Amino acid sequence: MKSYSDFFSVKKLWIILGISLVFSFFVLLYLGRVIYFQAPPVPSAFKTVSGEVIYTRQDIEDGQNIWQTVGGMQQGSIWGHGSYLAPDWTADWLNREALALLEIINANNFDMGSIDSTQKLDLSKIILKNTVRENTYDPENGVITVNKNRAIAIKKTQQHFINLYTSTDEKYQQLREDYAFPIKIILDEKKAKKLSAFYFWSSWAASTNRPDDDITYTSNWPHEPLVGNTPPASVLLWSIISIFLLLAGIGAIVWYYASQFDEWRQTSVPERGVAKQDFIQNTVITPSMRATAKFFWVVTALFVLQVLLGILTAHYDVEGQGFYGIPLIDYIPYTISRTWHTQLAVFWIATAWLATGLYVAPLVSGHEPKFQRFGVNFLFFSLLLIVVGSFVGQWLAVSGYIEHLTTNFWFGHQGYEYIDLGRFWQIYLFVGLILWVTLLLRSLLPSLKDRHTKSLSFLVILATVSIGLLYAAGFMWGKNTNLSIIEYWRWWVVHLWVEGVFEVFATAIIALLFARMGLLRVSVATTMTLLATIIFLGGGVLGTFHHLYWSGTPLSVMAVGASFSALEVVPLMVIGFEAYSHRKLEHQADWDSNYHWPFMFFAAVLFWNLVGAGLFGFLINPPIALYYMQGLNTTANHGHAALFGVYGMLGIGLMLYCMRGLTDIDKWDKNLLKITFWSLNIGLAMMTFLSLLPQGLWQTYQSIKVSYVSARSAEFMQSDIISAFVWARVPGDIVFAIGVFTFALFVYKAFRAPSTNQLLAQQQPS
Repeated sequence: MKSYSDFFSVKKLWIILGISLVFSFFVLLYLGRVIYFQAPPVPSAFKTVSGEVIYTRQDIEDGQNIWQTVGGMQQGSIWGHGSYLAPDWTADWLNREALALLEIINANNFDMGSIDSTQKLDLSKIILKNTVRENTYDPENGVITVNKNRAIAIKKTQQHFINLYTSTDEKYQQLREDYAFPIKIILDEKKAKKLSAFYFWSSWAASTNRPDDDITYTSNWPHEPLVGNTPPASVLLWSIISIFLLLAGIGAIVWYYASQFDEWRQTSVPERGVAKQDFIQNTVITPSMRATAKFFWVVTALFVLQVLLGILTAHYDVEGQGFYGIPLIDYIPYTISRTWHTQLAVFWIATAWLATGLYVAPLVSGHEPKFQRFGVNFLFFSLLLIVVGSFVGQWLAVSGYIEHLTTNFWFGHQGYEYIDLGRFWQIYLFVGLILWVTLLLRSLLPSLKDRHTKSLSFLVILATVSIGLLYAAGFMWGKNTNLSIIEYWRWWVVHLWVEGVFEVFATAIIALLFARMGLLRVSVATTMTLLATIIFLGGGVLGTFHHLYWSGTPLSVMAVGASFSALEVVPLMVIGFEAYSHRKLEHQADWDSNYHWPFMFFAAVLFWNLVGAGLFGFLINPPIALYYMQGLNTTANHGHAALFGVYGMLGIGLMLYCMRGLTDIDKWDKNLLKITFWSLNIGLAMMTFLSLLPQGLWQTYQSIKVSYVSARSAEFMQSDIISAFVWARVPGDIVFAIGVFTFALFVYKAFRAPSTNQLLAQQQPS
């Protein structure tokens, strides 16, 4: 009978993977070049027709840097990217300027004969749209010219933002409370004016037609009927195509899995049968493997801290300035709590995966290089310093203690979601990742001598090197780089690094472990892992562009992003097959009960991959959906379910696998793990289905019916319905928090419990 691997030889799969990656990264880089040349220009100056300078390029660039110091994307959003409390500043400026300009146009239109007020208003709106949408950028001198009326509207809108950041007037104090700003004034009028220049530029790009085109630099985003910002035909077209590709892909992959499922089921068992005993029992835990224990202590601490900050951040949505009356915002502003909450999610999950790599490398290769333990310990303290140092720098920047903009860029708050740490800390983290890659390669390379597991080991090595190198994409922008270019490279890190190669690394290392444990035939593990990598990266690399639809990018980006992001969802539709295979692996031997809880968390990963990444992800992925949903709580809903549900659960599962060798499993408190597992999963489900998803859908209705800015306004977000949905999150948060604290207690008890050997030694007479 043919084996499963006969259908796709390993050599052919490596060739397909290589061709796929070359093609994907070629297109990714080519369109990056297109984005570079077609990004909305930052002019040398905005001037009136009479020559008066409104803003200079320096004002805009300084404004962007000031925006970073006050938290950037962690306090409101730009072009839809950022936090969900406080407005999208692009949409907010656009709406306020349009209303101000419409009022001026109306006031000036006195000599229109006998037309009624409705006709007069309609004519004024046409004049408004033509004024705002006209592109007056002169590429020869870099100047953008505006007429007298628009200049007046700009200055009026500017005054609102200056007041927002400086005024002690009751009206603006109330807005600051609604936006969860620190009550203390942190900007002077000069800085507030420059910040306004950056907001205006982002709004100008969102409302100005591209040269020789009838859509704006942001493809008519945000939805703002006042200036004619409605979905262009291309948005609808590529949405239809993406759904067509999704259905076609699902049909193809389900047919393939169904046709091969019986074959896989019969050939998955190792040639010599399932292993008779747990291979960990006969494995020597090396000094470097033992040294990883401290990583898991830190993972647990960061996990607890991240959840506490998440509770505080969510509470700011309803109370604005405190936590049940305690004025915590004076010490931990919303911007900081959200920055730390999002960064800690990446830090603790990545640390769990990095530590797993350090633990597993000597385990599978049987090789402990010289000074490996020293390298592991050095890496640990370096990562600890990066977390503490970057957090202190961010707090100092947001609190107003770092005033020099260059100093802030290097040591303070960069303001870009998930890449908030200063450039110095970025470089330090990159050096740490290169050290991690070096440590893993030293241990893993000898495993290539085993011809049976050579391909799996090489895939782990390839993913390891990619993790180290891809983070360098975060260095591709400087202090004053165009925001469109920054967004392009930022999503290399957030999507390709966090969501891409880390998942390949985890998939490959789990398959390698299953093969070494004697639960899965090596040929099947290799074939399945390579096939999964091809399918995942085949859509995932170019699927990066679905984050960039409205970031000043051309329609070609939307075309590629919509098509390939739909294909990202395709492999998630066969989760049932994967769940069955995991279940089958768990019940092949008596000893595999030792791995029951790691297997349970791996099963949870499959569930949340389908729900969080698949269903919730595709809900917002088609261009027409994201046009109305960008930056609403539908995004937060997808983010929580996918980031923790997939990557967090996977991190915990990998950590428990490592703890199997680092602790005495007979001393594990299984009841605590049971409570942890169900509390985390039920709590996450309650959080998403009872709060975040309803909030996002209600906002979406408002965004479609009225405008995007209305769905993000203080009035709407402080409404009774939204407040009720926010409070509905409390029960889920409580259930989730129970799981977090029982997990911390489990880890403490597991590491502190004496091993069986220690107890026997204590019982022997001296």
